[in-house]
Amino acid sequence: MSTSPSEDLEWAERWDQLFDAISAEPRREIIKSLLDVPQERRLRLPEAAESPNQSIDSETFVIELRHHHLPKLAEGGYVRWERETFCVQRGPNFAEPAFIIENVLESTDEIPESLVTNCKVIQEMVDNDPA
Repeated sequence: MSTSPSEDLEWAERWDQLFDAISAEPRREIIKSLLDVPQERRLRLPEAAESPNQSIDSETFVIELRHHHLPKLAEGGYVRWERETFCVQRGPNFAEPAFIIENVLESTDEIPESLVTNCKVIQEMVDNDPA
């Protein structure tokens, strides 16, 4: 079964959009946080996006979430967020970034040391892995 050039381009653009969306730690933390709750649950921000690797003041972080991180996740349909209550929940395409993040989380023992060094999030997962 062959695909048309336009279908190939759409497929490639979808993957590019996905990897761009999870390229920043606050966005990965939001996806990771949403993995731990039921589908319909809303999580408060900025808490759902916080990471031990961050060293940014909270006011600046909220501005970055509102104007950069959340719109990028919402554009792909990965999350829905509410400006007034500043909450986030799974979007219609949440399964796409969830698949990537879940597979990384399940493979902590296989992550190259160069990616573990100085990453507090991954280091905690490796240290807490019972294997």
